[in-house]
Amino acid sequence: MAQSIESRSVSFTYQTAAGPVLAVKDVSFSIAPEEFLCVLGPSGCGKTTILNMLAGFLVPTSGAILIDGKAVTGRGQDRGVVFQDFAQLFPWRTARRNVEFGLEMRGVPEPERRETGLQFLRLVKLEKFANAYPHELSGGMQQRVAIARALAYNPGVLLMDEPFAALDAMTRDEMQKQLIEVWQATRKTIVYITHNVAEAVYLADNILVMAPHPGTIKARIKLELPRPRDPLSTEFFAMQRQVLANLSH
Repeated sequence: MAQSIESRSVSFTYQTAAGPVLAVKDVSFSIAPEEFLCVLGPSGCGKTTILNMLAGFLVPTSGAILIDGKAVTGRGQDRGVVFQDFAQLFPWRTARRNVEFGLEMRGVPEPERRETGLQFLRLVKLEKFANAYPHELSGGMQQRVAIARALAYNPGVLLMDEPFAALDAMTRDEMQKQLIEVWQATRKTIVYITHNVAEAVYLADNILVMAPHPGTIKARIKLELPRPRDPLSTEFFAMQRQVLANLSH
């Protein structure tokens, strides 16, 4: 089941050789179950720091993060994570065995793991490549395997850190369409980090616009555009202008 997320006055300070650096300051927001939220902003605004705190990789310096009302104190299988780096897959495992990894760690029997792995490869339209190794797959295909792996152990929340940023424009557009199809099929709560305005407008139910130094929330924008969204429509361009206005102020 999809889960709710709440950030309560969260701040995070990195300790560096030059002294403490406040990366995120007093960030509060809530996300409803099944919501698709994009966190948008320039480099250095704390987007990835927020995602790492949601994932449990970092502990807030102050404030609290809650998943379904329970405080996040570390990593958990209620959250799946997809990174930008293609190297997130295990190169010695086939696509199917990459997808099965979380289930294997849980001790799920092999026949059930295999069926679940194939099920999620079908979901991302890669069942024909179940026995291929990562080096035999394109960048976009590797990211689809990573999404399937993150979903296979049935987390309530999917956290995505600019997963399509390294892809070419045509592949990125196709991946965005496929991600919406996967989200509509699974109804997970998604937090998606991006610095691309058009991508945020295409994907999100709501957009958090961040300002840097330190990272704070400038605006939360609700998107009323119906799905599927047409990136060439007048309404789409109007929404991009609204988001850009919030970024530039």
